Amino acid sequence: MKNRTSRLAPLFVSALLVLASPFVSANGNTDQFRVFHFNISPNGYPPYLIVDGNEPSGIMWDVVATICQRLGYGVKPEQIPRKRVDQMLLEGYIDGTPRAREWVENPERFLFTDPVVDIEEVFFVPGSAPFSYSSPEDLISKTIVTHLGYRYPPLEPYFEDGKIRRFDVSRDRDMFTFVLHGERFDAAVADKLVGKWILRNEGLQKQFSITSESISNYGFRLMLRKDWQAFANDFNAELARMKANGELDAILANYR
Repeated sequence: MKNRTSRLAPLFVSALLVLASPFVSANGNTDQFRVFHFNISPNGYPPYLIVDGNEPSGIMWDVVATICQRLGYGVKPEQIPRKRVDQMLLEGYIDGTPRAREWVENPERFLFTDPVVDIEEVFFVPGSAPFSYSSPEDLISKTIVTHLGYRYPPLEPYFEDGKIRRFDVSRDRDMFTFVLHGERFDAAVADKLVGKWILRNEGLQKQFSITSESISNYGFRLMLRKDWQAFANDFNAELARMKANGELDAILANYR
């Protein structure tokens, strides 16, 4: 046992030295090792964030991991429930989370990067049920399945006065289950790419139709604390390069 311990000791010391070694940032400066604590949420947000496997994946994860590596950051995934994310970000427990600015109450408290991808929110309708959408007035007296904690700015005034009813669920996959099997639900509202991903993986493509009109198009970004302006500037510069040289398109192609 003594000999085994003596052999392992140098390896342990070497590992500590690697972790403590300087990181070289994208601009050539040498800084101590830095970690970007990135919220991926407990259930993810496929295909933008996927947490089913041993390691996170998804569009946003791939982009953030690529850019952070170039900026001299390791990325540590954090699984924070939606209702706690904003406060934990402000208090410094996490460093960033993916978010559309329009989904945030009091967005002026935060800093946002340039959009990584666009979110297009549409309605998913079960079977051949009669349903059309061109404006929120088309939804009056209907019940829409929505994601817990999400805001839908075009619909919020109608939700508040009860003209349109919302039914919140915490998992994107469950939204489609409720709509498909619940008689009192008329449609689910979700990002088109998210919905198509779920329906394809669940074998439900033929059981839903998708409205041609969307209720919104938002930029999906990183939401940071306001003191992360330098990081946001560097992130935006690398993101622009990825868009220009085709790297971002290659990542998107992996999830379509």
